Amino acid sequence: MAAKSFDLIVIGAGPGGYVAAIRGAQLGMSVAIIERENLGGICLNWGCIPTKAMLRSSEVFHLMHRAKEFGLKADGIDYDLDAVVKRSRKVAGQLSGGIGHLMKKNKITVFMGNATIPAKGKVSVKTDKATEELTAKNIILATGARARELPGLEADGKMVWTYRHALQPPHMPKKLLVIGSGAIGIEFASFYNTLGADTTVVEVMDRVLPVEDAEISAFAKKAFEKQGMKIMQKAMVKKLDRAKDKVTAHIEVGGKVEKHDFDTVISAVGIVGNVEDLGLEDLGVKIDRTHVVTDEYCRTGVDGLYAIGDIAGAPWLAHKASHEGVMVADLIAGKHAHPVKPETIAGCTYCHPQVASVGYTEAKAKELGYEIKVGRFPFIGNGKAIALGEENGMIKTIFDAKTGELLGAHMIGAEVTELIQGYVVGRQLETTEEDLMNTVFPHPTLSEMMHESVLDAYDRVIHM
Repeated sequence: MAAKSFDLIVIGAGPGGYVAAIRGAQLGMSVAIIERENLGGICLNWGCIPTKAMLRSSEVFHLMHRAKEFGLKADGIDYDLDAVVKRSRKVAGQLSGGIGHLMKKNKITVFMGNATIPAKGKVSVKTDKATEELTAKNIILATGARARELPGLEADGKMVWTYRHALQPPHMPKKLLVIGSGAIGIEFASFYNTLGADTTVVEVMDRVLPVEDAEISAFAKKAFEKQGMKIMQKAMVKKLDRAKDKVTAHIEVGGKVEKHDFDTVISAVGIVGNVEDLGLEDLGVKIDRTHVVTDEYCRTGVDGLYAIGDIAGAPWLAHKASHEGVMVADLIAGKHAHPVKPETIAGCTYCHPQVASVGYTEAKAKELGYEIKVGRFPFIGNGKAIALGEENGMIKTIFDAKTGELLGAHMIGAEVTELIQGYVVGRQLETTEEDLMNTVFPHPTLSEMMHESVLDAYDRVIHM
């Protein structure tokens, strides 16, 4: 059987892969995409989207309990976990189907199966019917990542879960242990805690949400504890003893090992890249700690082979993967391509309260040798926040004292995952503090706090 020839083959149909395929098709290339599980990848099916659907349910549930504050009456408030999960799966299914439509619309050939790269420019796809041989001058690896499993803490799907089990829970946890307080861990902790699980979070670093600015982490910890979560920092789960109806966790904290019983454990201790069984080593692709080593243009060093998204390393974010996909397609087509700079990419965490940031933390800016000016503004000083009943939060901005460049922005509070984009655009346009001060922000909005935080950095704050 003759090999099918394409201009571009994309392996993996997550937010990196399918976007790269669409951009390649827009640029006139014949494109094939290979996916072994679901179009849309982890993000649409088992990550970003279904978790947001579940978190929205818990947010509404939380607000229903606050009805009296808003002059409303709601009695007999309860939830149906199966129905919450069903809605989440429906949202994911709708979007995954949408990707299929986009592939057809852009005349992209879809192969459902497992891919290997037997030689440069060649891809072999094992589908459930046959093995297809494909060729292309350019190949993009977008195979993503999966949950890291630590020895002794492996998931069993019954009492010890990964994010997948947590999205389709076999039961509602009564006493929950979440290992790891990055975005995935803290979002699940937030969801189950809001629905009434007695929740403990264990973090090996010295603070929760360890990639965030230290001040934001401290604020978040206080908010989580107020909601009834138990937070253990500088702590490590050494092992799990599994019995029929409980899991005993051996947690090392302050040099001592404590034993705590739980009925459910969620492990969220990071991710590993899907680099196996592709034939990468034989091609001479460099792999460092389960991630493909690339240059700033996502080139692997093997001619015509690129790697984007989670497989190419941090930050492990869908929007970074999508932008890299567009950049690589542009590069292949000979267009002017801009490398994606990690410090220009915003991070968003949808716990309660939400957390969002872009650029350098205060500590990082100092470490890089910047002389800085820092501004802060609390939600309690904002009319819209008070009207919404969301007075708990803050916005922090960091500027280069010499040039006025916006070095970083860090937020915690209601809807900050939507607000952060204002600072992202500002950074992209190389805005200074003067531009931001002279911008008229609409009233009454939460966005006014962004203005006030900038003013505060230069001792010009109005409402505080």
